[in-house]
Amino acid sequence: MSCRAGFVWETPQHFVRYIEDCGIPCELVTPYMLAAPYFRGSFSCLIFPTGFANPAYCRLLPALRASSDRIRNFVENGGNLLVFGAAIDRSDAYDWLPFPVTYRHEVFPRKIACGSSELGMALVEDYDPSCIECDGSFPSHGGSTAGSCGDSPVIVEKTVGKGTVIVTSVHEYPSRSFVKKFCCLGTQTLF
Repeated sequence: MSCRAGFVWETPQHFVRYIEDCGIPCELVTPYMLAAPYFRGSFSCLIFPTGFANPAYCRLLPALRASSDRIRNFVENGGNLLVFGAAIDRSDAYDWLPFPVTYRHEVFPRKIACGSSELGMALVEDYDPSCIECDGSFPSHGGSTAGSCGDSPVIVEKTVGKGTVIVTSVHEYPSRSFVKKFCCLGTQTLF
């Protein structure tokens, strides 16, 4: 199986190098590429970093909305999405995803319990679960809670078609084992 990640952002970031250091080839996908109907990248996973909805950090949200049907098709056909915190209080920050998610922006360290979610546990396994920096929570969502701080979900998981979507407010890089597993869990699919 071929694993290949797309990192969705305006400019190159250290996160791309981290993914490559985990053994996963990674391509930067800019908002212009994402929204262009002629762009046909092939990925097993797309990663959307913290701050994607905050105009102080990037101009990605309009491209995500314009690409929402392509994003849904990508996941339904076996691609995976890893989506981090919006970094702004906007009720519509996640309206481009194939299921509803509401986000509350609040930055502070939290004690995270992952229950039986294998992906949730893998996401944070490189960190002390009693004190992980998070940038918010998801008071309502259409997935299942894969990690929480008390009653506040901070990791949401949802299977859509053949793919999986993980939405998280964990404000740290995902563990190396999570990157390898999640990126290779998906089927390399045209976007």
